Amino acid sequence: MKAYIVGGAVRDRLLGLPLADRDYVVVGATPDDMIALGYQPVGKDFPVFLHPQTHEEYALARTERKSGRGYKGFKVYAAPDVTLEEDLRRRDLTINAMAEDAAGTLVDPYGGQDDLAARVFRHVSGTFAEDPVRILRVARFAARFTDFAVAPETNVLMRQMVDNGEVDALVPERVWQEVARGLMEAQPSRMFQVLRDCGALVRLFPEIDRLFGVPQPPEHHPEVDTGVHVMRVVDWAARQGFSLPVRFAALTHDLGKGTTPPEQWPRHHGHEARSADLVRALSERIRVPADCRELAVAVAREHGNVQRALELRAGTVVELLERVDAFRRPERFEEFLRACECDFRGRPGYEDKAFPAPEYLRQALQAAQTIDAAGVARQADPARIRDAIFQARTQAVAAWRARAKD
Repeated sequence: MKAYIVGGAVRDRLLGLPLADRDYVVVGATPDDMIALGYQPVGKDFPVFLHPQTHEEYALARTERKSGRGYKGFKVYAAPDVTLEEDLRRRDLTINAMAEDAAGTLVDPYGGQDDLAARVFRHVSGTFAEDPVRILRVARFAARFTDFAVAPETNVLMRQMVDNGEVDALVPERVWQEVARGLMEAQPSRMFQVLRDCGALVRLFPEIDRLFGVPQPPEHHPEVDTGVHVMRVVDWAARQGFSLPVRFAALTHDLGKGTTPPEQWPRHHGHEARSADLVRALSERIRVPADCRELAVAVAREHGNVQRALELRAGTVVELLERVDAFRRPERFEEFLRACECDFRGRPGYEDKAFPAPEYLRQALQAAQTIDAAGVARQADPARIRDAIFQARTQAVAAWRARAKD
């Protein structure tokens, strides 16, 4: 019985990166052996155990045989006669198929160290094609390791997986899990570029794929291409360290431009409402959590109004604040403004350009909040309380704007 550190911990140590978690594989043991040593069994699909002191995960060396479609269509064989090399061979990429023993000796049967040096994502073996989640994992790794490239033969294999329908077997929850993790990496646009290069983007996210090649007015969008713009927006959000809801909103704010009839290009009249509908449908399809979905819908629907905020009448500003629930959810309102600013900044030459709209709306909210809503409600006709509060807020915003002009 011998335990090895495997996978990401070995990779990250060789890259000089901090180690978050360590996973172990155990060769030459049975489940009974592990339990006798005090390990706690936790694996559902294959034998995994928690160390009695450190609570780190130890998995028995195993092989897998494809038995059905999708990432759960496997039969697992875990027994003392499974070698370390056999266990490593079932892993996705060579850079994740290395191990270290207790003395720190590196075991690298598939050239992972060379591929780390060459900055290449390369599949270990043809078994890569048996698990469609691996396409998403490669794409996610591309967003994290921004100077790595997918090996040509691995891209060919991923495209074959798309073409034979294997990627269609992915369950929505797993798609969201991997994409959410990729959005939180250093350069999320690389995830979508990898998916697009192998043909998976159009199958998994047709709403995003069809943005590429759709022109926008060059006077407002020097980058012209809508897909390019959206990738710049989501990367800007990542560089600012913004939250997952902000990054998802940045990704989806312009989905409606993909449905603009070509004869209307480069204008996209009404794309905000179409974007909001598409965000709802996408969120339902891949089970996006409520906080991400709600913010993304608000940003898709209202980002054009934010860009024009200084031109809006006082009453229209208050209506905007009410629609995005700014009075009840000020923290969410801040995330809304961050996502809208990402939209503005995601254009060449706009990174340092003045964008007064967010601060203007913050101050408008503060002005509207100065009224005593409860007091207004007590004095109003019960049938017109909502209208009375709205009028009071509008007057407060108008008065604030008049003072600001003076």
